[in-house]
Parts: sequence; structure tokens; C-alpha cells
Amino acid sequence: MERSGTWFKFSAAFFCYLMIVSASLLFRAASVNSEYLIGVGSYDITGPAADVNMMGYAMSGQNAAGIHFRLRSRAFIIAEAATTSSEAKRIAYVNLDACMGSQAVTLSVLSRLKQRYGDLYNEQNVAISGIHTHSGPGGYLQYVIYIITALGFVRQSFDALVDGIETSIVQAHENLKPGAIYLNKDVLLHANINRSPNAYLNNPLAERNRYQYDVDKDMLLLKFVDGTGAAVGALNWFAVHGTSMNNSNLLISGDNKGAASRFMEDWFAKGQIKSSLIREGRAADVNASNSKSTGGSSNTKLSSERNRLRSSTTQSTHFVAAFAQTSSGDVSPNTLGAFCTDTGLPCDFNQSTCDGRNELCIARGPGYPDMFLSTKIIAERQFQKAVDLFEKAQVKLSGRIDYRQTYLNITGVTVSLSPSGTISLPNMTTCPAALGFSFAAGTTDGPGAFDFKQGDNQGNPFWRLVGSALKPPTPQQISCQQPKPILLDTGEITAPSPWAVKCLHLQNSIVPIQILQLGQLIILSVPGEFTTMAGRRLREAITATLVEQGYSTNIEVVISGLTNTYSQYVTTFEEYQVQRYEGASTLYGPHTLSAYIQEMKRLAIALAGGSSVDPGPTPPYLVDQLVGFLPGVVVDSTPAGINFGDVKQDVPQNASYTAGDVVEAVFWSACPRNDLFTNATFSSVEQQSTNGNWIPVFDDEDWELRFLWSRPSSLSPQSFATIRWEIPTMAAPGIYRLRHFGAAKPLIGSSLNYFSGTSLTFTVS
Repeated sequence: MERSGTWFKFSAAFFCYLMIVSASLLFRAASVNSEYLIGVGSYDITGPAADVNMMGYAMSGQNAAGIHFRLRSRAFIIAEAATTSSEAKRIAYVNLDACMGSQAVTLSVLSRLKQRYGDLYNEQNVAISGIHTHSGPGGYLQYVIYIITALGFVRQSFDALVDGIETSIVQAHENLKPGAIYLNKDVLLHANINRSPNAYLNNPLAERNRYQYDVDKDMLLLKFVDGTGAAVGALNWFAVHGTSMNNSNLLISGDNKGAASRFMEDWFAKGQIKSSLIREGRAADVNASNSKSTGGSSNTKLSSERNRLRSSTTQSTHFVAAFAQTSSGDVSPNTLGAFCTDTGLPCDFNQSTCDGRNELCIARGPGYPDMFLSTKIIAERQFQKAVDLFEKAQVKLSGRIDYRQTYLNITGVTVSLSPSGTISLPNMTTCPAALGFSFAAGTTDGPGAFDFKQGDNQGNPFWRLVGSALKPPTPQQISCQQPKPILLDTGEITAPSPWAVKCLHLQNSIVPIQILQLGQLIILSVPGEFTTMAGRRLREAITATLVEQGYSTNIEVVISGLTNTYSQYVTTFEEYQVQRYEGASTLYGPHTLSAYIQEMKRLAIALAGGSSVDPGPTPPYLVDQLVGFLPGVVVDSTPAGINFGDVKQDVPQNASYTAGDVVEAVFWSACPRNDLFTNATFSSVEQQSTNGNWIPVFDDEDWELRFLWSRPSSLSPQSFATIRWEIPTMAAPGIYRLRHFGAAKPLIGSSLNYFSGTSLTFTVS
């Protein structure tokens, strides 16, 4: 508790300092030379907060049961301003608080944008990237292996993403105005480590000696300002996995990157401490009864929407901060390292096991054993570095906007290039997709089960038999994938539908690759998780190619990972030989990285020369063929004499609290899948103003407020909502109450019954 108290005091002091600085930035009115049109947008993509398996750890029992804080789609549109509208080029970059991009989601969004804007936004100039949180609802990808634990396709997850991405892009499009973009880059320490260091050490010594660290420590940030010099957004890339929240977490969360976005946006919000806001002019909208009644009451969804702090109708005036993902394949936020849970000793270096068992080897974050604290610390470190870069950004982007994109048959690519640092072999080709034995071992961020181990080059007869029952790999596939022992021959399994990124009737995997140019910044959109050295090789190869083609040596090249679709990991040839989790999850064999570098170089040459590229094969859209086995909500109920929204366990009467205390109340509730409350809130903390009105000061999007949902038993139609508020240091003294909003499904009829509940009042002193 002493450590926690010290942390809150430091945070409060730091926030107060930043608020003063941000106020001056927000109202600065110096004009700028506007070479571009810029627009930003942000919208809720939280999805179903109950029952749906979370995407990332593939743990069958890790099903959503509430909200840590809401997920968002954040969009940035940059267009040329100095040409006619018919000639002006533009790019739309979308950063998702989701595990990864999805081919089906991307295709659906592009279809909707075409209906709205014609060919203005298309697969060439739109990039949709996931931050890689492992705490968002799954079931939204279209390939079987990624939706097994979600019991198949989950329409609510899919629609929430498609709707939110489209809305955020529409907002950004409608907000376009003259502006400028500034770039800054610096090293961020103590926020990431390499979780597979023995694989990294297999890279050539001469290559490793060129770098100070075994993970990328650079953060690259873009600062967006309008024509008056007022900042409207920030977008940065930094390599760290979204695994601060471990696989025991059941609350929807954006993990460290989503939290960093929330912290930076709240920091910037008009230079005020949000938790003490009393918004004048909104009293009539949120004027609730002044009584202390705890009875549930009928309500409308509008009431919940009005209890949000961040109104979508004023989104055009909001500052949007996105913390995007880059080469994070072997990069962990759990900076204390991996230890055995039984002995407390470090895990085996090569296989990350404890006495031969991988389940006991778990990485520790800086706030160990509190994963929430670990998440906050890593988020704060990214946020603080982003603020520093933001304030000092001076390098102005200038020059053309351009892009190249193609769909690539990644299976069977003949690789003629031998990038620096790789081993040159004859007949280098990529393979049909396959997962190795070490895939099932998981990582130190989220171990697997049974007797699998990382670094397994042999496999075992029993699991070979299990994998072969689905599809035995051919001798050609075994040879191509060596030294990977094949557990699942995913690229050649087609029942009930494709298991990996592949076409229904071809043995070719189809992935999008893309280059976006924004002045002197080059963004490489890749559909997977590149390890640190793999990312370095790709960046260096593209930089060298562009310089050879006449580009200036001061260009910046950044990788945008998990973009537009997902094809798992990409390691170097040397890391692949070790067969850690990342190597076993490099689907297309040991020459996957070389293939990506070769094909990306072709795009770079076309970009530099102004030539077109072959669009490649059309990717499949399988959503209409997918099925889901997650049962729907049949009915919600409460015991006789109890209404939805009634308080089951209230705040103590006449209770008084101080900063650092936790206040909670439990309400009779209903399944959150009935209505996702998109752009609304399930929970709220309200403060009583001097005129007696109740004003919302915290909601579902806040770090400090948690919405936990549960059933008394797995098949019960009854459920509870726990609203838990950890009072922050900056909370203003006064009288408060907790509120819950929900929607219940009747047994007969389709109309939902909306309700709310209110706790007793309490004092914060």
C-alpha cells in the first residue's frame, strides 16, 4: 500500500504540471504554413462486454465479464492541400484498440467507404492497424484458427469494429482542415524487454553489435496542428506487446497502449483535470433526483448517453492521441522478466520452463503482482515520453503524399534476395502455412498448457498424431518448414473453412502489403508481428532502396504492425532455427521475412518511380459463410420483488472516503450483450454540484472506474453489476454517488427494458 500511495502522489504532481503546460499549448494561436489538410476522429468499438472470449491468449475460459475501460477506433486523415480536389492524394490511418486488423473487417469498411465517397478511400490508401491488446472481445476474424475459442464468428464483435472504424473515418473526413504535421523521435527506456532473448542471440554477432538494445527503444511521434497552430492530435509508434493485462483478466481493456491514449487525451482536454469537471450548461441534461433512493427505475439509453463525459457530437473539437504498434513480435511489457511461480527463481533461459513445465513460467510486469498497476506504469511511461516528444516536435513534414499496395500470394514465393545478415540458400521459397509445436507452448506473457515447450525442434509422437488427424503434412511441407516440427498444417486445412489467411480454392495465402508516404515519413503496413531484428532488416532494406532511387537520406521509415489483416509472426531466418513461440508461429517457413522484404522493395521502387503495381489476387470475404456457436441471451430476470437496477450491496450509509480508497456497489443487472451501450456507459460516478444537480465525472472510459458483470451460476438468467471506483488523488472534495445503466431482455417480445440504479451518496474529503 505504501508503494501505491507514493505512485498516486507522483502521478498527481506530474498531471498538475502537465495540465499547466497543455493549457498553453491548447490555446496557442500562432498560424502555420498549411501544406496538408488534416482530420481526426474517434469512436467507440468496445463490443460485447460479456460471455465473448477475448482475442489474444486463446484461453477458452477467458471470457469478457465487464469493462476496465472502453475501446476506441482513432482515425487520422492527411490530404494534399496544394492541388485540386480531383488530383489531391490522401491517406487514412486508423489505430484500433483491438488485438489486430482483420481482413474481413477491412473489406467491410472499404465497401462502406466506397458507398459514401466513391474511390476516395480504398485498399491503396487506407491502413487499419491494431494495438494488440489481448483484452478485447474476439470472434471478428474470418479464419477458423483465430475464432475457435470464441466458439466461432461473433457478429456483435465484428459489427462493433466495422461501425466504429467507419464512424471514426467519417468524423476525420468531415473535420478536414488546413494544418501541419511535426515529427519527433527519441529513446524510451524501461518500457519493454525481449521475451525470447536466446532466439535474438542466434542472429549474427556483427549485426547485433550494431544495436545497443535487443528490442527497439525508439518512439516516433507525429504532432498534428491546425492552421492556427492549435494541436488536434498525436500519433506515435513504439514496440511493446499488449500483454500487461494477463490471461486471468476478464475485463475489456486497451491494455498499456489503450491506457496511454486515454491518459494523453485526458491530459490535453482543455488543460483541466477531468475528474473534477463540473460542466456548466449540461445540468439540464443530467439533472437526476437529489434523493438517496437506491431503487432501480425504468430508463432509456439516452440517459446513459448523457452520462458520458465525452460527447460524440463535439468530437470535432477533441484531441485524438493514438499509440500504434510496430515491431513487437518478441517484445514484452513485463519488464521484471520471467520467473517460476513455484520457486520464484528465473525460468530456464532456452525453453522458458520450470522443472520442464511451461505453465509455471510467467513474466512479471513492473507493478507485480498487480497487473492493473503494471499496465498503468507501462502506459504512463509511453504517455510521458509522448508528451515530451509532442512538446518538442519541430521537424515539419513536407512533400508529397503517395502510396502503393498489393495483395500478395505469400505461399510459394521464390525469394531471390538475400538481405543483409541472412544466410543465402538455394531455392529459397515460402511454404503453405503451418504452426509448430512451440506455438502451443505460448509465451512467458501467456503460457500454454500440457507438455509443450518453447524451443522444441523435435515435437512428440502423441501430438503429431493429434495434429495429423486434422491434416497430415506432406513430405514437401515438412521439408519446406524445417526445422519446424509441424503441429497444425493450417494452410492445407479447409474444413469447415480456411484455417489461415488463404483463398478457398487455392493453396495460396493472400496478404496485403502497403507503403504510405507522408512527406519524409514512410509507413510500412505489414499484416503480422515482426520481431525486433526482422523489423530492423525490413526498415533498413526499404530505406536503402528509396535512397538508391533518389530519396533523401533523412527519410524516416516506420513499421505499422498488425495492419489490415493478420498472418501471425515474422522472425529472421536465424531466429526461426531456434523455434521459440515466435518462430513456431511464423506461418510460411524460414524465408518468410525475405519474401516480405523482397515484395516490399518492389513497392518502394514503384513508389519512387511513380509507376503502378499489380493489385494481386482478390482476397476472400468469408463472413457470409461463417457460423457462431455462442448462445444468445434467452432472458434476464430478478428475484420476486426486486427490480433491475436495485442495489444488492450498497455503499455504507454516511460513508466518507479519501483518495486511494475504493468505493463499490452491486446492482441487480442484465446481460451487457443485450445492448452494447456503444457511445454510452454502463457505469458512472456523479458529483453533486452546488445547486443540487448531479454531474457525471467518471464513466466507462476512465481508468479509475470499473464495471464488473457476473452471474450467480453459468446458466442463471440473473446477473449482477459491480461498480467499483478507485478514488484518484485529483478527485474534488464533495458528495458523490455511483450509477449503473443496463438493458434487460424479456422472455417474450423483442423490446428491451432499459433501467438504471443509484447508490447511496457518500463523501470524498
